[in-house]
Amino acid sequence: MRDRLHTWLRRHHLEHGRFELGLSIALGALLAFGALAGVAWVADFDTLGRVLSRPDWDWFPIALGAEVAAYLGYTLAYREVARVEDGRPLPFARLLGIVTSGFGIFIPRGGFAADYCLLVESGFTPPQARVRVLGLGALEYAILAPAACALSIVLLTHHANVSMSLTMPWAAAVPLGFVLALAFVGRRTSWRESGGWRGRAAEGLDAFAILQHLAAKPREHGVLAAFGMALYWAGDIFCLWACLHCFLGHPPSAAALVIGYATGYALTRRTLPLAGAGPVEALLPFTLSWVAIPLAPAFLAVLIYRACNLWLPLVPAIAGHRTLLRDGAAA
Repeated sequence: MRDRLHTWLRRHHLEHGRFELGLSIALGALLAFGALAGVAWVADFDTLGRVLSRPDWDWFPIALGAEVAAYLGYTLAYREVARVEDGRPLPFARLLGIVTSGFGIFIPRGGFAADYCLLVESGFTPPQARVRVLGLGALEYAILAPAACALSIVLLTHHANVSMSLTMPWAAAVPLGFVLALAFVGRRTSWRESGGWRGRAAEGLDAFAILQHLAAKPREHGVLAAFGMALYWAGDIFCLWACLHCFLGHPPSAAALVIGYATGYALTRRTLPLAGAGPVEALLPFTLSWVAIPLAPAFLAVLIYRACNLWLPLVPAIAGHRTLLRDGAAA
């Protein structure tokens, strides 16, 4: 059994059979359910029952539509990152399969690990694939982090009812991180040859170099990549906003929501194993409560939100998985 679990973790998800896919989904469901059960116990079941007795379900289809827009935006950003710096365009069916399956709960090592293998199979060299995967992750934070930084500064200046322990790190660390990246990005070649911690830092600077290439060619790649990733974040955050509206009965503060959301996604769900099943459900309701959103509505909103961005997209994720399997068989 131990050897089978080790093989399950080491193999590419396209090599998994039905049993292994089912095992991944079942494990993700178990982690998500366990985390939600723990948060529900803290939120108090009587309070949850009272909030659940008067939801505004009209916002649910709006939340689902926002999540569809988010997936389209991520697909656009992925296409531009793949094409930048003498990259090659990916066929649309394969591109859509990579994106949708990469958010699937059936990938034990996370979507970025799967992206690397699939880009190599698509004709990229291993260094090209590695840099593009890192660049895609850097693009995610290059859009979300400055927005969280700006809104943190707004909340700090207006003395909002949000803890400084949430706003100050975003307000201070994001500008410092960009300055350090700009200062050291030119040294990544020499650092890579040195190995050790400098070699690992050079990999992160390679990701920042992808952002520089996108910015250097705004008409060809940069604008579309930034727009696509901004659409992804806007759609996903609006999905959560609509879910909160279902149970609060009024629109939540957009600025506070972005801070709570960004803190809850310290690692993005494409980075996390099993699409973040478990950690996201455990952390996000509490980060929302830290920005003055009551825990009970926050818990129920996260429950519906994860239905929109994890469980319902499992259908297109499996369809994308099958498309990639057919492409591999044809090749």
